[in-house]
Amino acid sequence: MNLGIPGVDSQFAKGIERNLDEVEKLLSQQIKGEYPLVVETSRHLVEAGGKRFRPMLALIASHFGSGPNQKVIEAAVVCELTHVATLYHDDVMDEAPLRRGVISANSKWGNTVAILTGDYLFSKASDLLADLGPEAVRLQAKTFERLVIGQIEETQGAKADPLEHYLRVVQEKTASLIATSARFGALFGGATPEIVETLTDFGEKIGIAFQLADDVIDIASDSNQSGKTPGTDLKEGVATLVTLQILRSNKPEDARLKKILSSPVPENEIPGLINELRENLALIEAKQYLHGLAGDCKELLSNLPGGVARDTLERLCDAIVDRTT
Repeated sequence: MNLGIPGVDSQFAKGIERNLDEVEKLLSQQIKGEYPLVVETSRHLVEAGGKRFRPMLALIASHFGSGPNQKVIEAAVVCELTHVATLYHDDVMDEAPLRRGVISANSKWGNTVAILTGDYLFSKASDLLADLGPEAVRLQAKTFERLVIGQIEETQGAKADPLEHYLRVVQEKTASLIATSARFGALFGGATPEIVETLTDFGEKIGIAFQLADDVIDIASDSNQSGKTPGTDLKEGVATLVTLQILRSNKPEDARLKKILSSPVPENEIPGLINELRENLALIEAKQYLHGLAGDCKELLSNLPGGVARDTLERLCDAIVDRTT
């Protein structure tokens, strides 16, 4: 499995790639069982691919201690199982037809099976957690609480500033689990308490950047870099960083765009709208915001010991931002 982070030390990258192969094997073992349909539905998204961003971050973080070990591998799998489980539930709530380039589980088997598949994967994550100790179980419980709160907040909608509400949802729904991934890696890798806390803070902030970069790519890129067709958010009427900045704009030149963006956009109008948004100052401001987040992440990393692991995380910050150019 390729890390996808340009400029990383080749030997370090190969080591992480080998560890990711171990993660993949254990992930596959976790979705074996007696019930063929459950195995089929569980494998549906796991085998469809994905960036494996959370396991990768856990593995890199472990190098601030003694490096990957069996507990780090298991914790990385817990994070990926949790992530995939949330995708099944998200797709039901969003009525999504596709996920990771394949038909969504809810479209293929119906909402009930998709929801129960997500629950099944949560149970498999819990089974692994039981062997990692009470601290890991408690951390997972708090993370799951944040994931659920984020989903509820998204479902309820903004009560005040929509942009602030959106950023808070991103922090709860996406950044929380990414922060936990970094924490698990550092914790089970044997890093000092100070380093564990720094990497947790880093994971939270890079998690926000990770999601916002996907939002920008949905408008800024012609390619399918984010794992979904560009313009998907526009088609589904999902407000993101770029569109929310336009919707809160008081500029007369944004009035027409505000009206268009206030509801789902017909598919035949999306190409023209994307071209307009690419010329709008809101896209530039979104990219600037991302660069600022990347800078904040690097500032946090400056508190960590120097070396190939820190260099890799610094390059990861750049890679996330560079996806939007």
